Amino acid sequence: MASIDISVMVAGEAGDGIRQAGLLFSRACARGGLYTFSVFDYLSLIRGGHNSHLVRVCDREVHSHRRKIDILLALNLDSIGKHASELSPNAGLIYDSGSVKELPELRSEVIKIPIPLKSMVREKGAPLITRNSIGLGAVFAMLGYDLNLFLGVIDDQFKNRPEIAELNKSLAKEGYEYVMKNFDGEFSLKLKPISTEKRYVLSGNDAIALGALKAGMKFFVAYPITPASPILHLLASLQRDAGIAVLQAESELAAINMTIGAAFAGVRAMTATSGAGFSLMAEALGLSGMSETPIVVALAQRPGPSTGLATYTAQGDLRFVIHASQGEFPRVVVAPGDVEEAYYRTIEAFNLAEKFQIPAIILSDKHLSESYKTVGAFSEDVRLERGDLILDHYEGEYKRYLITETGVSPRAIPGIEGIIVKQDGSEHNERGLATADANNAKKMQDKRIRKMKYLKEEISRLQPIKLYGEEKADLTIIGWGSTKGAILEALILLKEMRIRANFIQVVYLWPFPDLEVKKALKNTKKLFLVENNKTAQLGSLLREFICLEPDKTILKYDGRPFVPEEIVEQIEEAI
Repeated sequence: MASIDISVMVAGEAGDGIRQAGLLFSRACARGGLYTFSVFDYLSLIRGGHNSHLVRVCDREVHSHRRKIDILLALNLDSIGKHASELSPNAGLIYDSGSVKELPELRSEVIKIPIPLKSMVREKGAPLITRNSIGLGAVFAMLGYDLNLFLGVIDDQFKNRPEIAELNKSLAKEGYEYVMKNFDGEFSLKLKPISTEKRYVLSGNDAIALGALKAGMKFFVAYPITPASPILHLLASLQRDAGIAVLQAESELAAINMTIGAAFAGVRAMTATSGAGFSLMAEALGLSGMSETPIVVALAQRPGPSTGLATYTAQGDLRFVIHASQGEFPRVVVAPGDVEEAYYRTIEAFNLAEKFQIPAIILSDKHLSESYKTVGAFSEDVRLERGDLILDHYEGEYKRYLITETGVSPRAIPGIEGIIVKQDGSEHNERGLATADANNAKKMQDKRIRKMKYLKEEISRLQPIKLYGEEKADLTIIGWGSTKGAILEALILLKEMRIRANFIQVVYLWPFPDLEVKKALKNTKKLFLVENNKTAQLGSLLREFICLEPDKTILKYDGRPFVPEEIVEQIEEAI
């Protein structure tokens, strides 16, 4: 059990800088060698409406937020009312005494710390948004943490605006000194640096973008949509330094068709969207399948149908992406479970797309895409495989869709001397010429589907499932994607309760790794399925491919991610 395990929430209105405040807090903790995991909750509004950023800090790697809040920095009365029930015993409440005149009913043991945030920023002639800096200074004072680590983070955040950095640093010092003078010693939980090891605070979206760059992606195009837009924003900010082209398209249809065009020209190309945008991309996904053009699509799920809950999380698109577009054609679907996997599995997606000349879909969701985790440096030792790609010359007659044993044909880049590259979205012969011949249609469909056998073999070498926890367990949890974090934390809680459990994470969902899953489940005594959807879509794959029905399904579909306590409570009820 961690000796440091503290949850801090910053809450207020949209436009109050809530997301940035949580990130600054996380980065200051990471500078002290600590581990963080944070979730940002917001409504689909530009300004107004409630926002909160919950950061959990530990002295061990932490995979998920938890239910209780130890310190709440509330910038308005609404934030106190919304989160009062989540405060842990002896929690601390920092609030703006200039905005909150009368507190709602709270437990008597809650430590109340009123600070005149508004008047303090007015004295400095500072904008109201800088209340965050005072509040975070106060939080670090309560925790006894080294304020210099936070001041260093502010310097980095505003390195191009030194006057803004100095203003925020002076406000942070005021908040720190105010608490030290008026409330020193009242809060029992303490936070201290544990090492000087360099760590980074990244989201799943950040990791997908960085993984794409490492994979050699040269063209990225997308139409903005929550929660995938940060991939576009980050890559746009890096495009000059990275030597890539980044484009905001006029629609999702344009985005995927531009991706196909760039891949046809020979560069690694990607787009990113959510379920609503992917619906519009479905027909062009079929063009990628029929023309055997390798593309990568990052899909960050949110609740549907239609607009659903645009800024919340779900795992409802699994079956959709497996079967999207008309007809039958091979594809690969990979679902990273955390920030590190988002980086490395993105690289794998690019390799598989080109090696097998298929579309590859990286299936994320709002929780993974927009939550932040402390990570170490990613490895530079990654392998790039471009498959049967012709970049210079080709001997003999070139047939773009040559029928081969593996189903993979030689792929040439347009412009190579002596070669004419013909690709077609209609059924075609080996040379790429459209034809409705029945025998040819059967041969070509057999050729494309034949890739699946070799794709499965390739995926089996990429660790398509991962096992965590005790080998000889009394119960097994199976899940995929972002549920990984809460499940790993649930394993820790179950171990403290002397319940022996393990976790099977399915990383590659298509082609489904039935042999690997079956082998991992061979000695399972009781199986619990955990998913963020209503219809247990991984469960349907278990039934379809290995004729297995879980003993219990633990499902959540209200737009919110699991917390580990929920999983443990439902397991307790079942056993």
